[in-house]
Amino acid sequence: MANRSKLPVDITHEKDRLTNRKKRSNLGTFMNPDHKRMARVIGYTLTIGGADAWAGFTTVTKARMAVEERASLAWAALRSLDTPEQAEQVAKAVLSFADYPLPTFMNPMPDARLWASCASAEELKAYALAAHDAMTLRDQMAFRNHISEVEIAA
Repeated sequence: MANRSKLPVDITHEKDRLTNRKKRSNLGTFMNPDHKRMARVIGYTLTIGGADAWAGFTTVTKARMAVEERASLAWAALRSLDTPEQAEQVAKAVLSFADYPLPTFMNPMPDARLWASCASAEELKAYALAAHDAMTLRDQMAFRNHISEVEIAA
């Protein structure tokens, strides 16, 4: 028979170790559940890394955080960089312009929408006006009628 007094783990000490765990902070009970989720999302993103993970983080952040929260996060992230030049480089990368639209081969509308989603407000206005001016008078009138119908529907 085995000697029961010499168990590999002292059961009383193991029970004490499990019950005397470090207590968690009470902050979690007061945190907004969306903020808790976002804390986990940034942890996952940092763990996975890479452009795809950060693009996903951007999508989730936009869906789950208010504009003011996202702006504060961006401000803090830019301020955390070592030099103003680094912050400027990141801001330039985010605010880069779409350049000119590329020619399309089939249906140009999906490509135009994609370009427009990347374009700055100045680019949108400039190309919209230039495109309008380049249309025939008949197409200009049809475009104005279309815009008026969209405004009325909204």
